Amino acid sequence: MNPIIELDSLSVDLAGRPILKGLELALSGRSIGLLGPNGAGKTTLIHTLLGFHAAKTGTARVFGLDIRRETRKLRSLVGYMPEKDSFIAGMNAVRFVRLMAELSGLPPRAALERTHEALHYVGLGEARYRVLKSYSQGMKQRVKLAQALVHGPRLLFLDEPTNGLDPPSRQRMIELIHEIKETEGIHIVLSSHLLGDVEETCDEVLVLRDGELATYCNLEEERRSNKRFIELETRGSNGAFLDALNTLGCECAVLKGGKLKTVLPEGVEVRKLFEIAGQQQVQIRRLDFKRDSLQDIFLKAMGDHNGSL
Repeated sequence: MNPIIELDSLSVDLAGRPILKGLELALSGRSIGLLGPNGAGKTTLIHTLLGFHAAKTGTARVFGLDIRRETRKLRSLVGYMPEKDSFIAGMNAVRFVRLMAELSGLPPRAALERTHEALHYVGLGEARYRVLKSYSQGMKQRVKLAQALVHGPRLLFLDEPTNGLDPPSRQRMIELIHEIKETEGIHIVLSSHLLGDVEETCDEVLVLRDGELATYCNLEEERRSNKRFIELETRGSNGAFLDALNTLGCECAVLKGGKLKTVLPEGVEVRKLFEIAGQQQVQIRRLDFKRDSLQDIFLKAMGDHNGSL
């Protein structure tokens, strides 16, 4: 599968300060999650891919188009839902979304037709002639989504799409993202500080930390692999016990507090762990089945550079 986004030693400085530092990665998923703490560079990366910021060194490509040389052509293929409201005072939803459609290159008649379609799609058909300042936060988020979709982009950048939403509005937004994700030919990049949003909607995840790539995870492969993660709390010397588990083909890691996390290979049953523990005179005080969640992956990426927990 050809990459959707390629980061080629991409570095970006803003106001003389390095924000993105040598990012190198290729992404090809239908839905790509972008995670990281505040100031990690998430929005800067999106803005750079959109051509708002110039790369200091390196470059990036979207659908094979270089962001340095082919910005105009690239912008015709992408839609952008910004985190912050960027409405024009006094406009209703139809006027605003139609203007965004025309700025994206659609002729006036087609822009108006697509505007009505987009507003109906996001559930604002009956409210489309209301002034935007009268909208609730959930309705404003859906207007931003409509203007990002109206010109039929191949790639949709969503920056904090559930920001400020109550639970029902958040669920509706997540459902819309799922529907868009299943639409043939449309890819999504979703930036969020909410791990649940990313885990529910994305196939690939990259985590930024201080402008650098902290980790990358293909969630779709993780789901398909169905690895059997087990967390153990033991008493006794773990050295020989760990050696025996490694010989068995288990992947093991020592957690804080002396706990162990292991991945059982195919064909190895849990009872084998108790058998080995008995041979090594180790007591298994507690055993939990546990798969790495996105939270585990994120916290590990935010920990020490060596990945320790």
